[in-house]
Amino acid sequence: MDLFRNTYRTTSNRKRERDYALPGRYFVTICAADHALSFGKIHGGIMGLNDMGCIVADEIQCTPAVRPNVAIDDWIVMPDHVHMVVTIHESPHHGRTTVETSRRDVSTNVAALIPLFRFRPRSLGAVINHIKSACTRRIRTAEYAHFMWQPNYHDRIIRSNAELHRIRRYIEMNPRRWKCDTDNRTRK
Repeated sequence: MDLFRNTYRTTSNRKRERDYALPGRYFVTICAADHALSFGKIHGGIMGLNDMGCIVADEIQCTPAVRPNVAIDDWIVMPDHVHMVVTIHESPHHGRTTVETSRRDVSTNVAALIPLFRFRPRSLGAVINHIKSACTRRIRTAEYAHFMWQPNYHDRIIRSNAELHRIRRYIEMNPRRWKCDTDNRTRK
């Protein structure tokens, strides 16, 4: 933890020299606040989604339609977290600046932009922020007023096809390994 303006905050695992808006592949994990078992249950090694889990799954699947430069290669919604392989492709808006918002239907092309937010347009942070905010809005509208995500997220840059294959296998096996997961609150 770092001290910033007399407040402790989680240290970022982002690489300072990395431009997270450039094309690349990332393994991302997003957790529900306090690892609350918000998204469903695992029975016999198979994840069963509840209403909130279905909203999260829907938003993940909608992401490439909202952001044409993003692909979600593989993903899974677990009881208290989400794993995704996010691929950022070359942006079709090269040379133009787009104002990023958390609303799907609003995007304004402008000649000059003064950023008033902390996520660079078309960056991994903007993608994850959009998914989290869209899910939160829909979940709260569905009368789960106290739902929250943990601040931030964990990402790992995927550097090779072999690493991508290992991560895909990890995502696939995650529900079967749930009983042994040390973060699993239902583990006995």
